[in-house]
Amino acid sequence: MVVREAPEGVAGRPRAAVVRDALGVGVAVGLSGFAFGVTAAGSGVSVVQACVLSLLVFTGASQFALVGALAAGGNPFTAAAGAFFLGTRNAFYGLRLSQLLALPKAVRPLAAHWVIDETAAVSLAQPDRRSARLGFTVTGLSLYVLWNLTTLIGALGAEALGDTSAWGLDAAGPAVFLALLAPMLKTATERAVAALALVLGLGLLPVLPVGLPVLVAALAAPAILWLKGRRS
Repeated sequence: MVVREAPEGVAGRPRAAVVRDALGVGVAVGLSGFAFGVTAAGSGVSVVQACVLSLLVFTGASQFALVGALAAGGNPFTAAAGAFFLGTRNAFYGLRLSQLLALPKAVRPLAAHWVIDETAAVSLAQPDRRSARLGFTVTGLSLYVLWNLTTLIGALGAEALGDTSAWGLDAAGPAVFLALLAPMLKTATERAVAALALVLGLGLLPVLPVGLPVLVAALAAPAILWLKGRRS
């Protein structure tokens, strides 16, 4: 993808359109922080711990993976390892966004905290650098504020309710995660990776320690890509 600067005197994508799209993503995904707060409380994580995770980790898939493994009785180190490997994809987003956004060096350490699926998607969808920067900023800010606010609300609410499993709220996290993932599976390769990961993850639950099936399921992507390469 070639990074294009808007020619002098020629307007890029309208700011209102960029802000609208970015806010749409930020609000829609940010509200699912409620599900994380509920899930975290149900797994035995305190309200303070859940909020610190959202403030400092701020990558939903890794957060859900961590508290999900803890809820199932997994070793904290195994749970953290699974969350870490899920979060490594953000490093690859960062390499691409660094070139696209070309932010000042003083800002980059702060901006790196907002490099996640949603900010990368919105930024890369823009036709020029100015729009990409705006999309990244609005998406990151709205999502960060809402995710942390709804994490607090969800954790406090779940703590007040007591046993979240009695209300069926322990399933909220996985349900939201699947709902966010499903629309992203647009190609046959992506659907094949998701299907194989599901089979590996569920199939190995009875035979491997808690947390390890998630790590094994991560091998679905290279396996499918290898098979695809052999066929071509």
